[in-house]
Amino acid sequence: MSSNSIALRLSGMFTLVALLVFVLIGGALYQQVDKGLGLLPEAELDARYSVLESALTRYGTPEHWAKINAKLKLLSEEDKRIRFWVVSGDAHYEYGDPDAQVRELALGPLGMRDLNLAEHPYPLKVLVSQLPAKDQRPPLRFLIAIDTETFYQTQHQLLMALISLAIVGVLLASALGYWVARIGLKPLIKLSQEAQRLAPPRLTGRLQLSPLPPELSQFVNSFNSTLERVEQAYSRLESFNADVAHELRSPLTNLIGQTQVALTRGRSAEHYFEVLQSNLEELERLRSIINDMLFLASADQGSKATKLTATSLASEVATTLDYLDFILEDAQVKVEVSGDALVSIEIAHLRRALINLLSNAVQHTAPGQMIQVRIEVQEHQVAIAVSNPGQGIANEHLPRLFERFYRVDASRSNSGANHGLGLAIVKAIALMHGGDVFVRSNAGINTFGIYLPV
Repeated sequence: MSSNSIALRLSGMFTLVALLVFVLIGGALYQQVDKGLGLLPEAELDARYSVLESALTRYGTPEHWAKINAKLKLLSEEDKRIRFWVVSGDAHYEYGDPDAQVRELALGPLGMRDLNLAEHPYPLKVLVSQLPAKDQRPPLRFLIAIDTETFYQTQHQLLMALISLAIVGVLLASALGYWVARIGLKPLIKLSQEAQRLAPPRLTGRLQLSPLPPELSQFVNSFNSTLERVEQAYSRLESFNADVAHELRSPLTNLIGQTQVALTRGRSAEHYFEVLQSNLEELERLRSIINDMLFLASADQGSKATKLTATSLASEVATTLDYLDFILEDAQVKVEVSGDALVSIEIAHLRRALINLLSNAVQHTAPGQMIQVRIEVQEHQVAIAVSNPGQGIANEHLPRLFERFYRVDASRSNSGANHGLGLAIVKAIALMHGGDVFVRSNAGINTFGIYLPV
């Protein structure tokens, strides 16, 4: 399993969360129990002293004190954890053979104290109390001690138990988290397997696993939408490649054929000149196709118009019409221009788009008819519409007219005059300026145009 596995990552996160929870809960529990265990020795000392207090303070005769000594000795033998000392100025009233360390403790403040003895690894909890003088008995310091070893051992065992439980809990959470993650990721694994089966040229399939969690359903919808766009792009690419091959093959075939015929036998200089002139026309056509393809490739890479100049669109249309004057005269068509707007554009690109739009209109306009060029300022954009009378275009063709090499006439008529990239270049130029293109066909009028941002 890869270290980048989502299941392992989720399992690791479950482990960290479980570890954090166990540390927090275990730490709080340990502190509470430790606090309670720390109070147990004091509580037991208080309980034992309260039982002995009345007997210690009621009588003060030597006979009575002998009975007290016997009782203290019996209690010490019954519970080895408990020890008693009595410290007094009169040796007859002392008990437990108190050494210097015990005497020092007895002469100190009253209450709960800790006593560390060399022979004990754990400290003794000691209750130091004062007994007032009674009859023949002088004032005494009474010490009752309890060994805390059992409490420390219990504390240690509790700590070990909490650590062991935390380790087991973390391991269990990690294993269960991995198992749960694997179950939860099964739909994603199936989606991955389905997606692996989708590869060119088989792009017609779609991910159709159901039911799916909402998150994966959204992902599947996005993936299918992307796949649909990829399929369309792949289909266009296949068609584009075929069209490129066709467009380049025709002039190359003409060049090779004419050259081969010219070389079959000796020709006059005039004949060779005609062949070279014809070949030059085909080479010019090839160069035009290649240049247009390079321009479109650059536009596909996201190129933007940068050399913007505020320009009158009507003035640019007039300049373009002057450039196309001989073409318009040969086609015997006229152009009428209406409207104007001041727009920041890259002049060379706009003129190229206008030439392509007007050339397309001239090509499909009968002699003696009028082409209309309208410049209309709209809310956030300017529309340049070129309309010409002609045969109507079916609605199914309209969305694809700005695609490369697309022609309504499948027989590729007029291929020599138009290689099918003019309108695609118009669209690329519009997009480079942040605009778009449009096309309409109704009532015998076909309109092609571009939108430019104001």
